[in-house]
Amino acid sequence: MLVRDRAFFASLFLTVLADQILLFLVPLVIFQITGDVAWSGLAFFFETLPRYLTFPAAGILCDRFPPIRLLRISRILRAAACLVGITGQMVFGGVWWLIGLSAVVGILTTQGMLALELLLVRAFADQRFEKVASYGQLAAQMGVVLGPLVAAYLMAVWPWEAVVVVATALFVLADGAFLLWPGKTRMTASPPAAESRHPLADLKHALGLVWRLPGLMQAILQAAGVNLVIGATLATAAAMMTGYFSQSEQAYAWLQVGGALATLGVLTLTAHVHLGLNTLGRTAYALICFGAVLTGLGAHPLVYAAGFLLIAGFDKMFNIYVRTLRKEIIPAADFGKTTGVIICLNNLSQPLAGLVVAAFAAGDDARTVLLGLAVAMALLGGWTFRRPVCST
Repeated sequence: MLVRDRAFFASLFLTVLADQILLFLVPLVIFQITGDVAWSGLAFFFETLPRYLTFPAAGILCDRFPPIRLLRISRILRAAACLVGITGQMVFGGVWWLIGLSAVVGILTTQGMLALELLLVRAFADQRFEKVASYGQLAAQMGVVLGPLVAAYLMAVWPWEAVVVVATALFVLADGAFLLWPGKTRMTASPPAAESRHPLADLKHALGLVWRLPGLMQAILQAAGVNLVIGATLATAAAMMTGYFSQSEQAYAWLQVGGALATLGVLTLTAHVHLGLNTLGRTAYALICFGAVLTGLGAHPLVYAAGFLLIAGFDKMFNIYVRTLRKEIIPAADFGKTTGVIICLNNLSQPLAGLVVAAFAAGDDARTVLLGLAVAMALLGGWTFRRPVCST
């Protein structure tokens, strides 16, 4: 699979590399400009809320248009958004151009992410989905490994605007690699929709499926608990490492790389060891929660780093659990719209975490907030994991 689809995985790697450069750069530059972790939390809220609110509309589009076309459009428009964002920053200044750039790129990433999900289901129908998703995550994690390092070391010699131009070029290269992928011909036909509906009716139908299909609401609440911790960690990591722990930008970059390498190890395990679905979910959830406790209690950068590695590594294992569960439960004809609604509901807790950080963090110290969210996650997990979500 890796040989015949190397252009596909190369395209995925380049796309994620560009996204990770932007994800690394934005909170760091905002903290450098403002010097306050609360600003980082507020920026994270405005960046992530539009991204996750877009998921239902993106899912409806995926059920109506070819996912390959949507995936390509999302990449090209991300490149254009980068150019518009740095032009506005250079002309007008301020942090809001950075926040706006992140929000627009995030919305377009949402569309690309859902289109990719449908593409994996339809172009790799002859493979076990956990294996396909794990290989896709492995290719993406290579971009996650290199993204922070590329951004940090380029920022050491270039202004951040030039680094955004590099991300723009990578989006264009990713689209070029995708055009070389022969697997587009393996795409199975889209399942026919039961009826033609108005987009609002599609949204209502998807919400009904989320409420009625067994196991989906439990999984949504579990993902919300995970994303509370993920959101707070992403919003505060730059400030904690470079501010509270007085580490360099390069040390922060290596922390991100360590998280990506931990994820590679976890994904390799997930791809080659066939764990039961419930075991997969419970294990990932428990270790993410433990990592959050470490980040909240850690008075030393190594303790904080250990917690960060657990959160980053096992987040992707939990992601595989949720994606596999969705594939088993949701009808094929409604997969795009229902998945869009689910991901939106799963992730609304991330911008909420940003608001919590903005409201309760003090200076560059977010440990109390991180510990409080770890407790909230533990309580939510204890309630929702009382019964198995799926019998497999």
